[in-house]
Amino acid sequence: MSTQQLQARALGDPTRHSIFRYLADDGGPIDVARLTGHIGLHHNAIRQHLALLVAADLVTESTAAPTGRGRPRLVYQVAPSVDSRWGVTGPYERLSILLSEIIRTGDTPVDVGRRAGSASEKAAEAASDPADAMAERMARYGFAPDRAGSGDEVDLVLRACPFETTAAADPDTVCGLHLGLAYGIADSIGGIVVDDLVRRDPRQGNCVLRFHVEANDD
Repeated sequence: MSTQQLQARALGDPTRHSIFRYLADDGGPIDVARLTGHIGLHHNAIRQHLALLVAADLVTESTAAPTGRGRPRLVYQVAPSVDSRWGVTGPYERLSILLSEIIRTGDTPVDVGRRAGSASEKAAEAASDPADAMAERMARYGFAPDRAGSGDEVDLVLRACPFETTAAADPDTVCGLHLGLAYGIADSIGGIVVDDLVRRDPRQGNCVLRFHVEANDD
């Protein structure tokens, strides 16, 4: 049976389709407890549905950063390979929307990216570390970030460029959008100031997003 057939079969169940759509609309990653609250089924039933979605390469399972004692949570999000399939918006569809807004409004790529970053981020669960929240949200956009640096000064090494081909042709526009996205995400998280985006060859990745976490006066 082909991957597409497996995915169609997995999504043929109404509950699994609801879980998949919820993950796709939110962007993830989402844990079982949150899915249980949304879907209204026992957590064991949710896990069984998730296992089938993972087996069909529709959803990925990973371990969340630890936030205290106890075992780290398992979290789920739509697999990157599903972009532009099964109703999921792919990276170049998102890029076309942003480029269209630049043309329509005449605003700069940074301004358009900042609005997109702010609008797409929901007032989500507060992370114990704002820098971890920043890394998680950049991962949702497909940047595959690795955190470097220590203390309040943080570098996120962006291992992948979600708009690699277009970035190679027009780095000013695409990198401007990326910087704006980082500004918008930082605005939504709070307590983060984006300092710079150090550009590299988009075909090789490894651009560096530099930011610092503001001191908490409480």
